[in-house]
Formats: sequence, C-alpha cells, structure tokens
Amino acid sequence: MKQLKYSILFLIINFGALAIGTLLMNNGPQTDWYQQLHQAPWTPPGWAFGFVWTIIMLCFSFYMTYLFLAESSTRVKILFTVQFILNVSWNYVFFNQHFIGFGLLIIVALTFIVATLLFNFRKLLPIKSFLILPYFLWLIVASSLNAYIFLYN
Repeated sequence: MKQLKYSILFLIINFGALAIGTLLMNNGPQTDWYQQLHQAPWTPPGWAFGFVWTIIMLCFSFYMTYLFLAESSTRVKILFTVQFILNVSWNYVFFNQHFIGFGLLIIVALTFIVATLLFNFRKLLPIKSFLILPYFLWLIVASSLNAYIFLYN
C-alpha cells in the first residue's frame, strides 16, 4: 500500500512538473524565435519530445518510489526538489526568456543532479537504477542540443 501511495505521489509531482514546464515555455517550440534558430542536425522531430518525456517521467516516478522507500533521507529529498526546480525552470529560461546560455547552465546542472541520483544510489537499487537511465541519457542529448544552439546562434 505504501508503494502505491508513493507511486501515485511521484506520478502527480513529475507529470505536474511537465505540465508546469509546458505552461512556462509559452508555445516555445512553435514560436518563430525557436524555429529560426540554427538547430543541431540530430534534433529529434517535435513529436518525439512529448513521447520521450512521458516515458522518462513514468520511469522516474517509479525509480523515486523505490528510492524513497529504501532511503527517504534529507539528501534524497533535496536532490529530488532541486531536480524538480531545474527541470521546470529550464523551460521558462530557454523558451520563454530566450536565455540560451543560462538554459545550458540549468540543463547541465540538471544532468549532474540526475547523474548523482543514478550513481550514488545504484548499489542501493542495482536493477531499479535502470529506471532513471532514460532520464540521464535524454538529458545528455538535450544538453548537446542546447549547447549547439548556444554555439551557433
């Protein structure tokens, strides 16, 4: 019962982060500003972002459930909270305010936080750590996309 409760809680929080981020980006990917940027040749098609983020947040929600049940320390809570703030704020900074360089700093910091969750707790959750791997890998791709835009615009 406790696992179900935490799963629902993390699903609500993580999909809430996606919803807030979407609101804060103010139609960013469809704006003339974004469409006119020189984008990386490996930029995925627009539909892929929604699909990938849905999978990531499903997996991440279950990962956080298992992690929280195994260790609900202040450290875990802080890492999760910082991850939430960075994830949501990137949308606003990059798409709404057009601060490409600051967006790059945020996404690199977010990648570092997710890497910390992945690598610091992999011994505690050896198999279940694969649930956070899509998030980490996607952030590497997203960081490279942001870096390309920063360098070529």
